[in-house]
Amino acid sequence: MILNIDLVSDFVCPWCFLGKVRLDRALEELKASRPDLDVRVNWLPFFLNPDTPAAGEPYREFLETKFGGPIKAEAVLDQVRDAAADDGLQYAFERIQTRPNTLQAHRLMYRAQSIGQTPARIRMLASALFAAHFQEGRDIGDKDTLADIAAACGERRDAVRAYLDGREDIDKVKRMAEGVRKQGIEGVPFFILNRKLAVSGAQSAAVLGAAILQSLETGKPS
Repeated sequence: MILNIDLVSDFVCPWCFLGKVRLDRALEELKASRPDLDVRVNWLPFFLNPDTPAAGEPYREFLETKFGGPIKAEAVLDQVRDAAADDGLQYAFERIQTRPNTLQAHRLMYRAQSIGQTPARIRMLASALFAAHFQEGRDIGDKDTLADIAAACGERRDAVRAYLDGREDIDKVKRMAEGVRKQGIEGVPFFILNRKLAVSGAQSAAVLGAAILQSLETGKPS
């Protein structure tokens, strides 16, 4: 049985990183009882802040401006850390210097999916992009950094770098992001399960697992 999941996210969204970790756990538990399940996750682009400069912006300054000062910004980060603790996910917000524009990161993911990378490779790339930003403090708006990440996931670095230097798929990625917004999706992560059910936010693995099972049963003959 095929399970299609459209996952709307941005790679600078900490809740999206947590949502991916919880989805992976839900799928791992589900596969234990449904080994025949063919899971296909399709990553859709979302820009939390579409006006982010192409070169990015200072991370801490952005947070403090958005949330109203250093104390409130740190409280928001603590909330994320606390929510992720039980899932074994650790963030290193103190390492992040730049809040990148994620257009190039979304292009990289679009390319990987359009050339038919395996689900395992796609999952690896998504994890690597999140980890690079939130745990390693690397600038995932930088083309060399993205080429290095892709190479570590089995891609040819020179081919990826050449792709990022061009303009291929830029308009497609932007149109996809606009299309997501037009569907009324204003927050991420957002999961669309078998085009039948939608789950918003970084819900627990148990909630995601239950929703996935429901999407598999919906529409079946009684």
